[in-house]
Amino acid sequence: MEQEASVVRLVNEILLEAIQTRASDVHIETQSNGLAIRYRIDGILHLQPTPPEINRFQAAIISRLKIMARLNIAEKRLPQDGRIKLRVHGREVDIRLSVIPMIHGEGMVMRILDKSSMVFDLSQLGMSKPIYDTFSEIIKYPHGIVLVTGPTGSGKTTTLYSSLLQIKSPKTKIITTEDPVEYQLDGINQIQVHSKIGLTFAASLRSILRHDPDIVLVGEIRDLETAENAIQASLTGHLVFSTLHTNDAAGAFTRMSDMGVEPFLVAGTVEAVMAQRLLRRLCSKCKEPYTPNRQDAPSDFPWEKLADRPAYRSAGCRECRNVGYTGRMGIYELLVANDGIRQLALERKSSWEIRKEAVKAGMRTLRMDAWDKVVSGDTSIDEVLRVTKGEGL
Repeated sequence: MEQEASVVRLVNEILLEAIQTRASDVHIETQSNGLAIRYRIDGILHLQPTPPEINRFQAAIISRLKIMARLNIAEKRLPQDGRIKLRVHGREVDIRLSVIPMIHGEGMVMRILDKSSMVFDLSQLGMSKPIYDTFSEIIKYPHGIVLVTGPTGSGKTTTLYSSLLQIKSPKTKIITTEDPVEYQLDGINQIQVHSKIGLTFAASLRSILRHDPDIVLVGEIRDLETAENAIQASLTGHLVFSTLHTNDAAGAFTRMSDMGVEPFLVAGTVEAVMAQRLLRRLCSKCKEPYTPNRQDAPSDFPWEKLADRPAYRSAGCRECRNVGYTGRMGIYELLVANDGIRQLALERKSSWEIRKEAVKAGMRTLRMDAWDKVVSGDTSIDEVLRVTKGEGL
């Protein structure tokens, strides 16, 4: 009994500390020499110091978490997924849990969704004023496709939710189809995809169109069928939002053509593509000014903008747990389809040609947007180099 109570307490402490340190994920890994616990804070994994005695409770910790997520504790050979709902200091926290059998035992990753700490406000995401103004106009279009691209965990869902909440009104019907529904939004109809029973993105999208929507959000365009249905929806007078996994905004056009969509349909329906990443924000308590060395800085660094002010770098203090950064902000690249870009998409031209045309038309790339954040003292040169790659434009 005493051992059970201590395992329950231990698991609660692991979860509580993760929530207090603003971790987005908790990794519990079974290795040959025992248990390792890592928290992903602001996109970076941090190993947590654990006492050696914790290794005795390895199986008990996993079993306790399985019980909390209502999973089968006897099944140790197959992957399992579950959910845990918690109330911490009056806040509602949702935890998505994934267990996978590894060589030395089961590994577990928990994604923490803290509903109260999420603010879906487009103006607070870190967009520069020109991008914010243009994007705010685009999301009011009567029809067409608006895509948000970037790797997993780059804040695409937050951007889309914020966009929907900005244009939500009693006069418009908004329906979303997501996998999974991460946050429940008032006044927006959300569908949970369930591919095991045939409720895929493509199937749910077909049904949505019989539900008389004005605006549709498709969680992700993964295949030709979903892409074709999204295009069909935009052609029949709906505004469609979706995400796509590409590295930059220009890649979205070639990606959809690669899926098998006719280039003239891509060129005719995609109105804008927003590519984004997340940069860690320097801790305001301990960031220190310095003058960067020209030899060490990358060749595309905008020195002229830094002429009369210092750059900042991370130092580390108690407030930020000696990391030097607290919180994150977005960097954005907004490609608005003009006649030149539509023509290139129609001719199946490469993504770098589309990108060159977009920059000529005034698009600021992710790297340019990131340098602006360095100049304004919000982030460091190291962080920009970690997240973005140099441009050969």
